[in-house]
Amino acid sequence: MSSTKSDRKAADDAASWLFNVVTSVGIILVNKALMATYGFSFATTLTGLHFATTTLLTVVLRWLGYIQPSHLPLPDLLKFVLFANCSIVGMNVSLMWNSVGFYQIAKLSMIPVSCFLEVVLDNVRYSRDTKLSILVVLLGVAVCTVTDVSVNAKGFIAAVIAVWSTSLQQYYVHFLQRRYSLGSFNLLGHTAPAQAASLLLVGPFLDYWLTNNRVDSYAYSITSILFILLSCSIAVGTNLSQFICIGRFSAVSFQVLGHMKTILVLILGFILFGKEGLNLHVVIGMIIAVIGMIWYGNASSKPGGKERRSLSMNGNKPQKHDVLPESTEVDEKV
Repeated sequence: MSSTKSDRKAADDAASWLFNVVTSVGIILVNKALMATYGFSFATTLTGLHFATTTLLTVVLRWLGYIQPSHLPLPDLLKFVLFANCSIVGMNVSLMWNSVGFYQIAKLSMIPVSCFLEVVLDNVRYSRDTKLSILVVLLGVAVCTVTDVSVNAKGFIAAVIAVWSTSLQQYYVHFLQRRYSLGSFNLLGHTAPAQAASLLLVGPFLDYWLTNNRVDSYAYSITSILFILLSCSIAVGTNLSQFICIGRFSAVSFQVLGHMKTILVLILGFILFGKEGLNLHVVIGMIIAVIGMIWYGNASSKPGGKERRSLSMNGNKPQKHDVLPESTEVDEKV
């Protein structure tokens, strides 16, 4: 019986990661086509539309009875929305003000920041192999993606805000689901409306500041509208799968193994948009990153690989903390 339960959990874990990888890679490619080919450069407004679509779905599912009533205190909701919106705005501004190389370094730094948050706030401890595997992943993705690196004061500040707010938002997803026993759709039902309203209110002004173009002056066509609708539809799955994965595992595991999406985006980008960026050092970086991800999955699933140290009255026995079962390591990399 325990073996059957373990196998089912492994299958569910693998399906969760595959769902996240497919939707995340899909939305990146759709948005790249929308912005590069059709010139829709209003990223913050588009994100607001994503959350509005997600809100609509949660309302329909609640009306149909698939989402049960739940409670999320207003202060926690406001903190989450603050972190999440600062993450979105910070990443957009960081990309504008920094070189692509420094932007990628900033994204990589989310892993050590997420580790720091888990160590400080959850009293999690990592084994030596787990730490080394994370370093291997960082090295591999850096070799793949980091090219020119230049930074300025305002770009550095934007990157710091983006990194910390993103790490806090992802940590908070896991924290809120655990503390209030919220399912992924329940949490989305609370957070998506607030994010949609705030981003659709601020987004057009922020996008005008970043691009010097107004979203209401964009030359909409049937094709561009279809791409926007496709982007919004895929975003529902992306938002849901992020909450599912972080809820099942942790923000660090989501970040580390999530870089598989970076590898897939690079590969599909070479296939769909040209192969001029494909060279030996990029291929080597991909191989190093995948080796690191497999090592991380193996190391973190072993006893002592990643544990939350409990100081409760029941004793000081360490508790295993949201790790990946060994049987799902390869599945997540499909």
